[in-house]
Amino acid sequence: MSSAFTPTRTRITTNRYQMMVAAGVLTKYDRIELIEGDMLDMAPIGLRHSALTSRLHELFVLAVLRSATVVSGGPVNLGEYSEPQPDLMLLKRRADFYSGKFPEAADVLLLIEVSDSSLAFDQGVKLNLYARYGISEYWIVDVEGERIVTYRKPTVKGYVGKSEFAAAETVVPQAFPELKIAIGEIFE
Repeated sequence: MSSAFTPTRTRITTNRYQMMVAAGVLTKYDRIELIEGDMLDMAPIGLRHSALTSRLHELFVLAVLRSATVVSGGPVNLGEYSEPQPDLMLLKRRADFYSGKFPEAADVLLLIEVSDSSLAFDQGVKLNLYARYGISEYWIVDVEGERIVTYRKPTVKGYVGKSEFAAAETVVPQAFPELKIAIGEIFE
């Protein structure tokens, strides 16, 4: 008597994912993120998305100088099965610039996703992932809506604090209370 075989999903670990990168199986041309053990194609970056990310990157580099490390498109290690690549992160300053290992949730001062075609994914899967791993502050820059939605106070069930900021308002990162960012200037 034979038994029926039921296929099961194989989750890719961050270690296995990094071995694929090191071996050249995945290259810089493969826009892939590892989320909950699944290798997911990232949305293509459009012109406006690229410009907003560049504007934010410059704004933060000039504003925080050597108080934090500003990273565009770099990975953050979130446990055994997730290594997303947010559009922008402000990280705790380290002399080695994280050359020995990728930053983890405790290293992140602010994480930003610039969202146009990925808005639903950023407000759902990524929002829950970032909260569960304790990312202290998460911003979604809504390209179409020309607004920034901030999430603070993470719990395993989601973020407790949520605020929305439109063109005439300013937003202040909790790690840099002296920094006031005019929303309208970001979307010029």
